[in-house]
Amino acid sequence: MRLAPIDLPTLIVLLTVCVYWTIVGAKVIRRRRATRKLSGVVPEQTLETLMALIWLPLVVAWVVLPWCALTHATGVLALPAFASSSVYAGLRWIAAAAGIAALYGSMRAWRQMGKHWTIAVTHDETSTLFTGGMFGRIRHPIYALSIVLMIATLVIVPTWPMLAVAVIHLALMVIKARNEERFLLAAHGEAYACYCRNTGRFVPFTAAARPR
Repeated sequence: MRLAPIDLPTLIVLLTVCVYWTIVGAKVIRRRRATRKLSGVVPEQTLETLMALIWLPLVVAWVVLPWCALTHATGVLALPAFASSSVYAGLRWIAAAAGIAALYGSMRAWRQMGKHWTIAVTHDETSTLFTGGMFGRIRHPIYALSIVLMIATLVIVPTWPMLAVAVIHLALMVIKARNEERFLLAAHGEAYACYCRNTGRFVPFTAAARPR
């Protein structure tokens, strides 16, 4: 029996996404062991708790849908016919490279935050304001790179379920970014407001006058 050839862009983005969330999971465990608290790991705000209920199945879908695209030849979960066209194939390889670059950039941002990295807003700790490195132009480089990785996944796996996951992911990123900005504005006052006037939320040179 002859096996169908593996779609390499889909395999690459699947492995990239798996590595991304494996690192996030490891960082959550490491923080829990280091602090011996759930602070920064388990959401404290009602908003972030509701978001987490959506985020967890979304992450699962983010991993499962590329896998389904690799293993399904037909159906809504399979790659559409246009994905194998010569014109679109080049775009998929560019997206695969962008996904790997997003993973690398995320690792750099995580390393810059060090022990201050959290997955949830934490009220019982003094928040640290990062304004150098990748944070010098973008207020949320980790979220921005997560969006890049999601868009890369959608380009490589252009299915309707993947599109739905991408739209929800983008909405959650915007909501979470705005929520964190409100928290940091309350914690740092004018220093953070000035920082916002000189940085973009997800894209450089798109600064806002003041976070709402």
